[in-house]
Amino acid sequence: MFLVCGEALFDMFAHGGGEGGDGALNFAAHRGGSPYNVAVGLARLGSPSGFFTGISTDFFGDMLFAALAREGVCADYIVRKPNPTTLSFVLLDAAGTPRYTFFGTGAADRALLPADLPTLPATVTALHFGSFALAVAPVADTLLQFGRAMAGQRLISYDPNIRLTVVPEIELWRARAAAWLAIADIVKVSQEDLQSLYPGADETAIARAWAAQGPGLVVVTRGGAGAVAYHGGTELAVAAPAVKVVDTVGAGDSFQAALLHGLAQHGVVSRATLDALSPAALRETLHLAAAAGALTCTRAGADLPRAAQVRALMDKTGQD
Repeated sequence: MFLVCGEALFDMFAHGGGEGGDGALNFAAHRGGSPYNVAVGLARLGSPSGFFTGISTDFFGDMLFAALAREGVCADYIVRKPNPTTLSFVLLDAAGTPRYTFFGTGAADRALLPADLPTLPATVTALHFGSFALAVAPVADTLLQFGRAMAGQRLISYDPNIRLTVVPEIELWRARAAAWLAIADIVKVSQEDLQSLYPGADETAIARAWAAQGPGLVVVTRGGAGAVAYHGGTELAVAAPAVKVVDTVGAGDSFQAALLHGLAQHGVVSRATLDALSPAALRETLHLAAAAGALTCTRAGADLPRAAQVRALMDKTGQD
């Protein structure tokens, strides 16, 4: 089973406002948070997943918790907290690209402490850590302690998913990335995140440097241009299927879930099996992940696809 660790929140999508922004503004609430989406995405693809986070006892938290049960995500590692639920307000531009404003100081998903860390059974073979929960205290320190304790015992996956609207200090993000690169086996990072970390830098050079620091697999997502993987001295690029984009919310999370699912389908359950992964199996996994991400772009919000839907898009576009 994959255990996903990080934040859980509600995305409040803004609608209306009128020309010039002087009309009524309405909001549609969607469950989200990058790690929350990844846990759900894994379950929808058919990989057993669990979620480790703090979820509020408020009514938003109740809805988040109930949805995990409906999706088949193991909730044994959820810690209910009296703190409020984080709210992320989202505004989409004409291309469907989101802008975020977060309200989460003191929220439940930021309140995990070392005392909340679980003891894991052998059935948990991999852990995924991601997003702003890795940068805000005290949860960031708690999860880093957890990751360090599990490194070498289980596969560790990491996605920085940088949100400067939550933590504007880029040096903190760089320090956290360095800490996670020291223990991660699998890294997925977007072009946007690399540019945020190192404005104007050569993304290929950064990715190669990251791969040389210890991770067995580094994957850089490039939006509609697909993705590039760095694995054991091999560099492999795949294209993304062409789709009509509604918005890009959740596309990276869908890619992440499908990447982990695809690796598991090819028998990657340890660092040794990750290192032994063949180029053909890696290419197939990347195609799966790119198709999952593209399919999410055809839907409003972070509505991650199921395995049959991803396969249908791959068959339609000739991917394998």
